[in-house]
Amino acid sequence: MAETTKITTLDNGPFLVKGSVIVADAEGNQFDSKSETVALCRCGGSGTRPFCDGSHTKLGFSSAERAG
Repeated sequence: MAETTKITTLDNGPFLVKGSVIVADAEGNQFDSKSETVALCRCGGSGTRPFCDGSHTKLGFSSAERAG
């Protein structure tokens, strides 16, 4: 059975991606990630986009309501 990748939406924070994943930009260039878990920015303020650097806490980022 193939390995499952799990994406967790953290309240007022990043998307936490755990499992095998390739992160690429619009041109197909891949970002180097050596970790089994990556945090992807949702606030747009990270200096390491597409990865989260914790900027959401300083910006006061508030996520949308949860899916229902």
